Amino acid sequence: AAPEGSAAPGASEAPSEDAETPQGDTPETPSTVFIAALDVGTTCVRCFILDEQCAVRGSAVDAVELLNPQPGFFEIEPEGLWVKIVSVINKAVQDAGLKPSEITCLTISTQRCTFLTWDHRTGEYYHNFITWKDLRADELVDQWNSSWTKRSMNGFSYALFLVTRQSRFLAGSVLKLMNGQVTPRLLYEIMNNKRLRQALSKKKARLELLDSWILHKLRTGKGNDLDVEHITDVTSSTATGLYDPFTLSWSPLISWLFGLDTKILPRVVDNSYKGFGHVHHSAFGPDWADTSIPIAASLSDQTAAMWGSQCFRKNDVKVTMGTGAFLNLVTGRKCHAAISGLYPLVAWQVKTKAMYCIEGASHDFGTVVTWAQSCDLFQNPADTAAIATSVPDPNDVFFMPAFSGLGPPVNDYRSASGFIGLTPSTTKAHMVRALLESIVFRLVQLIAAAEQETSQKLEMIRVDGGVSRNDFVCQFLADLSQLWVERAENSESSIMGATYMAGINQGIWHDVEDLKCFRKVDRVFKPRPKVYDTISARMDKWSRAIARFSDWY
Repeated sequence: AAPEGSAAPGASEAPSEDAETPQGDTPETPSTVFIAALDVGTTCVRCFILDEQCAVRGSAVDAVELLNPQPGFFEIEPEGLWVKIVSVINKAVQDAGLKPSEITCLTISTQRCTFLTWDHRTGEYYHNFITWKDLRADELVDQWNSSWTKRSMNGFSYALFLVTRQSRFLAGSVLKLMNGQVTPRLLYEIMNNKRLRQALSKKKARLELLDSWILHKLRTGKGNDLDVEHITDVTSSTATGLYDPFTLSWSPLISWLFGLDTKILPRVVDNSYKGFGHVHHSAFGPDWADTSIPIAASLSDQTAAMWGSQCFRKNDVKVTMGTGAFLNLVTGRKCHAAISGLYPLVAWQVKTKAMYCIEGASHDFGTVVTWAQSCDLFQNPADTAAIATSVPDPNDVFFMPAFSGLGPPVNDYRSASGFIGLTPSTTKAHMVRALLESIVFRLVQLIAAAEQETSQKLEMIRVDGGVSRNDFVCQFLADLSQLWVERAENSESSIMGATYMAGINQGIWHDVEDLKCFRKVDRVFKPRPKVYDTISARMDKWSRAIARFSDWY
């Protein structure tokens, strides 16, 4: 690995003209600035208090209780989540030694595609939050993707593409439902939830994405102003399957195909929106009385991670290694019609100008490590790098990380997980190494697909998230991808990205040039050419093993 502070290729280049980013008003150089950054993820709720130098002054964290009422169902009880959100914000302010009135602004980063439906006036929920990992609509997804309607739509879209050469029709030619989207899970609930159907018929239900619900709760306090604007930000709506990134609007085609009334959906706003409002003082208790703290930004976790990794230019790429692994490659001002299983998204939008990216996901990344720990393959995830390097190779043992199936470019959501190649000489160390190598194999597949989609040869990727602290994973990724892998000192990219966006919107910083000084590189992992042939052959063998696990369910 390169020494601390080494710059990877292109790391110091200025943003290109494609890099449309918000610009704040000229800052007044306040004597003290404190930004409260809330991040609501799949496994935990966190709040950090950062100053104008992006130094952490205080923090608090609490675990998210993920409910599993039946196989494949993954839910979060909303009011229990809200209690945790209020708690971590209050504790973070206390940990920073501040009064609530000293907070300059609040910024929010949330997981995408987690949603609920409710009557916002009475507070009646028709179901819990249904998370992005939920598989309840799996049968519906299969039925739709094999239907005549879907095949006809794909064929008609491709014909339109041949005539018009418009990218949106090429994207439509490979359009399909995916479990991670809101669309199939919402349809499932409408079909199976009698209370929701009745509420929809009476116009008493609306859909909330996680960010729109938090914004509502923050601004209404204890139900004091129920008429606040029903809004979501573009980076949260873009991955729902209901939104068309080419037209920057909720898709009328999807609404028509599935009979969904778009009036139940929140209005989509851009990332420089000035109307997020203020935190209602009653939301957090008596200590917040007489406060009027602006909500400066709201964005999805993956956009926040892109900003936190300072991926502002076309062809910048980051990989978030958390519960799942998400690769995002910035494609510029044109929406790219991906056809390999990756999908086009709005990376961020400033007023009417959007920056786009393509994304690929491996939904089983950190979950593989957590599962292995529960099986007593190791006691502490921090030990896995040392365990993996205690053996020269996995002794011809391979693992298939497919608890949620295999995403792009394999696209087999019926694949099974498991080890293959176990022998009497297999040790726990071999199994741990096979596990870690397998999640890197999936990442390398995503990288290759992204390069093929964009006809670009990448030079460097930036990594963030909890698993990025694993030196073995980062070095193995560099060796196999033949790319420089840059890891920042601060792995909390979503927190940093939400802070950056809020600071620019609030006028604390003028533009992204002011942010460069805050990114401190911990380590750059460089490819080792001597090991490439050996581990590349190992990945080839793992790739052949995919067929052994495919179409199992």
